[in-house]
Amino acid sequence: MTEKKSKKGRSSGTSASAKVYLILYNSIQTIGWTYMLLRSVLHFLDRGTLDSYWGVIKWTVIIFQNAAVLEIVHSIIGLVPSGVAVVLPQVFSRVFLVCGCLMVTEAATVSPGLPLCIFAWSITEIIRYTYYTLNLINSIPQPLLFLRYSTFLILYPIGVTGELMCMYHSLDEINEKQLFTISMPNAWNAAFNYYYFLIFYMFLYIPIFPFLFGHMLAQRRKMLGNDAKRVK
Repeated sequence: MTEKKSKKGRSSGTSASAKVYLILYNSIQTIGWTYMLLRSVLHFLDRGTLDSYWGVIKWTVIIFQNAAVLEIVHSIIGLVPSGVAVVLPQVFSRVFLVCGCLMVTEAATVSPGLPLCIFAWSITEIIRYTYYTLNLINSIPQPLLFLRYSTFLILYPIGVTGELMCMYHSLDEINEKQLFTISMPNAWNAAFNYYYFLIFYMFLYIPIFPFLFGHMLAQRRKMLGNDAKRVK
């Protein structure tokens, strides 16, 4: 749910080539997440099971979620006015879940949290990337503006719940297989236990979630509040 505001500032401060690139990037992401949502809906409508769900969406998730790393780069180089402090944790949390749990453990892929993540992510990203695309050509319809700054109230907690559930379900497998774990003695004289790191990482959601959710609430007041016309 990263922020790339405002229309006026972006129009005047983004070069033509950068604007074309951003339109392409956001459009491709919109298509990718729409495809993922449709595949997910059809899978479960066709009585697909949770056990086979990851196989249906695996590469779509890997490609389009990891592509979001570019948004960190966009922020760092000033291509968009989003603050790195906001973009980084939002993108990293999802990429970490995909690469650090879903791609390396079977338990995470059959967790009830997976469909929660995917449905929350997909709907959020379809709205977000559509909004960004239309924002670049100064053509945002009012319903889309409302959805952009309202659906997170429900989808953000659902997505976070799904992420934590996937990580929780992966813990036993990570511990059993000692995934990404370095034990002493070794040439580096260092030790690392991924199982305990993941538990620590899950607890980081306690301070980070309120920060990010609060940021979106502030943006919602700015865009949908009494002063919205002046902001736009």
